[in-house]
Amino acid sequence: MALTGNIPGKGKLIAVIGDEDTCVGFLLGGIGEVNRAKNPNLNFLVVDRNTVTSEIEDTFRAFLKRGDIDIILINQNIAERVRHVIDVHKDPIPAVLEIPSKDNPYDPSKDSIMRRARGVLGGD
Repeated sequence: MALTGNIPGKGKLIAVIGDEDTCVGFLLGGIGEVNRAKNPNLNFLVVDRNTVTSEIEDTFRAFLKRGDIDIILINQNIAERVRHVIDVHKDPIPAVLEIPSKDNPYDPSKDSIMRRARGVLGGD
């Protein structure tokens, strides 16, 4: 899925860091992108029980640096593993959105964006 960015004629991507079910669902929905110009740069990372935290951190940081990604979707339970990296990111683009997984429901109290919004709006 390419979003219209602020560069005329150039689409922007959604990246996904999630479990297999989440990634497959979004890939079937059309978000998959492979840049074959130099090296295959995927816009998704499938995380399983064998995925080390440093790989998630490195992938997240790489997505932040890519100019063709406007949104990063990450399963909230995976976001908890790299919370320290997510909380450092303050820029509006790429937007980082935490989403539920099949086995882990969404908890707004853990979401970095929701905590920031509560702080700005003076909520509980």
